[in-house]
Amino acid sequence: MSQAHVSLRGVTKVFPSSSGGQGLHALGPIDLDLQQGEFFAVVGPSGCGKSTLLELIAGLTSATEGTVEFEGRRIEGDIPDGIGVVFQEDACFPWLSVEDNIAFGLRKIAVAHEEKRRRIGGVLDLMGLGDFARSYPAQLSGGMRQRVCIARTLVIEPRLILLDEPFGALDQQTRLLMGDEVLKLWRQTGATVFLITHALDEAAMLADRIAVMSARPGQLIDVVETHWPAERDSHIVERLEFGAVTARLWKSLREESLKTMAKTSRGPADRT
Repeated sequence: MSQAHVSLRGVTKVFPSSSGGQGLHALGPIDLDLQQGEFFAVVGPSGCGKSTLLELIAGLTSATEGTVEFEGRRIEGDIPDGIGVVFQEDACFPWLSVEDNIAFGLRKIAVAHEEKRRRIGGVLDLMGLGDFARSYPAQLSGGMRQRVCIARTLVIEPRLILLDEPFGALDQQTRLLMGDEVLKLWRQTGATVFLITHALDEAAMLADRIAVMSARPGQLIDVVETHWPAERDSHIVERLEFGAVTARLWKSLREESLKTMAKTSRGPADRT
């Protein structure tokens, strides 16, 4: 087997206590390999460390123990070149046009003017935003604003795309249609995609493999292979096999979610 695109070995994250007492063991230990070009999703109960796992891969936080590598190089602080991140929050700048919002993604990359225009035009077309290049976020729907956020990530031409609940604020129908768009860009870019989500149907529709995390401290308790064809879209939800995938995910997740509910009934909300 070829070298993993992303590799985590013995990764643990403990957040120190502000009072000097015992820290919060949020995550791990986790061992995980992502292969080049696969679509990988993670589901788990609230507070299990899903977002922390993504932040470790992005270089936004450091592991307490263990190593995280991207393309054979250890990730140690800051987002490495070749990695793009899309968060749940609407991160569009309201004072910038769609085109200028996308161009903002290139602010740290030295590219010639013509190359910059090529990239911006390419992602505008890819995300179906060509007719809205001069529009402002307030003139767009929630789904279209999220397309702008994805386009701003794609313009840097990442080899690894990290998606942190990108459709959480959208209604069910829009989420499915946005999923179709993400699958198209995944096929067209050839990038590895890592998605975290609370929605089992979203994970089952989009991913080649889906990891289920335990209640805190989050560990991987199951990895489900969907065996979907690459040329899939939201019609996949009509298949009988789709129900089998979501049922297996729920079977693994139900007890962990009950554990989380029991914990949160006794104390403050946990970190996702």
